[in-house]
Amino acid sequence: MNLFSRIGAAFSAATGRLAMASSMGGFEGAMSKRRLIAWKATEENINSLVAEGGDLLRARSRQIVRSNPYAANAANSFVANAIGDGIRPSSLIEDVDLKQNVLQLWKDWALEADADGLTDFYGMQGLVANALFEAGECFVRFRPRRLSDGLTVPLQLQLLESEMLPLSKTETAATGNAVRCGIEFNGIGQRMAYHFYRKHPGDNTEMGNKGEIVRVPSSEVLHIYRPQRPGQIRGVPWISAALVKLFLLDQYDDAELDRKKVAALFAGFITKDSLEDKLMGEGAPNDAGASLAGLSPGTMQVLLPGENITFSTPADVGGSYEPFQYRNLLAACAAMGMPYTNVTGDLKAANYSSIRAGTVEFRRRLNQFQEMTMIFQLCRPIWARWLEAAVLSGALRLPDFARDQRPYNRVKWIKPKWEWVDPLKDRQAEQIAQQMKWKAPSDIIEAEGNDVDETMQRIATDQARMKELGIQVEAPSAGTAAQSQQTPADENAATDPSIDPAQKDQTL
Repeated sequence: MNLFSRIGAAFSAATGRLAMASSMGGFEGAMSKRRLIAWKATEENINSLVAEGGDLLRARSRQIVRSNPYAANAANSFVANAIGDGIRPSSLIEDVDLKQNVLQLWKDWALEADADGLTDFYGMQGLVANALFEAGECFVRFRPRRLSDGLTVPLQLQLLESEMLPLSKTETAATGNAVRCGIEFNGIGQRMAYHFYRKHPGDNTEMGNKGEIVRVPSSEVLHIYRPQRPGQIRGVPWISAALVKLFLLDQYDDAELDRKKVAALFAGFITKDSLEDKLMGEGAPNDAGASLAGLSPGTMQVLLPGENITFSTPADVGGSYEPFQYRNLLAACAAMGMPYTNVTGDLKAANYSSIRAGTVEFRRRLNQFQEMTMIFQLCRPIWARWLEAAVLSGALRLPDFARDQRPYNRVKWIKPKWEWVDPLKDRQAEQIAQQMKWKAPSDIIEAEGNDVDETMQRIATDQARMKELGIQVEAPSAGTAAQSQQTPADENAATDPSIDPAQKDQTL
């Protein structure tokens, strides 16, 4: 055997050993035999998947939110918890008077921000969050206005739905740039423009050419979505993973409702010895040759010898309906990343521990969404554009703004206040953290959803007014708040006979 033959034989043997080792000890999820042979996965990029099925996915998501009570409640709960009454700016300008002037102008403009005039800036935040939940994305277009329009700052915002940017538009633009799913990119991957439909393609109340597309520079558009994979350019509905589960469960519920409706149609079948006998006052035969008789509540009819009545006995759903529904709803809630109680409103098996555990996890996810999506993609660029428009229009005079805008763009966005799970213990924990210098008073004030300087000023004003009127208010002693070692929620869980002790630590 020559050298090349020996090398070939050794290589074949090594390849065989590797194949055997791979089949025996490789990743189970990568095997294709027996029970996994039907599992077909794809290596397609997220953008290819969205371009191929995004339109249908979005349409189904919107439909399920419109018609399914759990999906509708989940959307409302998501927006209420993520946005509340709004994510508000607290400028970090060191000059207190200048800061107050800037924030007051912002408050005045926030009432005029919506180009459609339907809500204020914070209501628009809620609309954006709702769009992300059911459609996966939303677009915000800056609409500069004339000074003659009489606005506080000549700038407004227009919200555009996901359908306005066609996923199917993938081509080479006249500029030579690549257009992918309606977004135009230059050679180094920067967004240069968005190719929007001039009119919503699904709005039958608008007349004219719906297929006309207009190019809008990227500097005039904010694209708000939550990227789930690197390189993703279009959004995916928040509810996507729960769509099939909710749709099939909805069908199952409808089938059960119809079955109950049929079962409620209580019927009796009379057997007579002869057609002439009218045992229960039945009328003449109908077109099908059958006679119908009525029953009155509480009636006991005496029949002739040899006659009998047979009543229908429709099957009941049994005891499996509620556990089956509960488990499927749990899976849907897990897919949406929302607590079971928030989606269903079912507090039957809830207690203090389960509510707190579910709430803490949910708030972590929302805090991530607020910081990385709503604040970074929406609030931050709008503040910068608003400041620029305010200065250029003369509504604000900011020293050295033209030379360096960064000091004025520094803002801490105050998220909506979380409701207390256990007010007494939470307040005690904050008091201890403040006394131990682990937490600044300003952090506590901002956690309440308030601006620090504004709150301090209001406290000083109130104290001065109370002193002027001779009102004395004694602050509670440190020991007063610590007298209770058990919260009302704990006491109820311990004494309420309707709560199964085995469920006290159940986490929904």
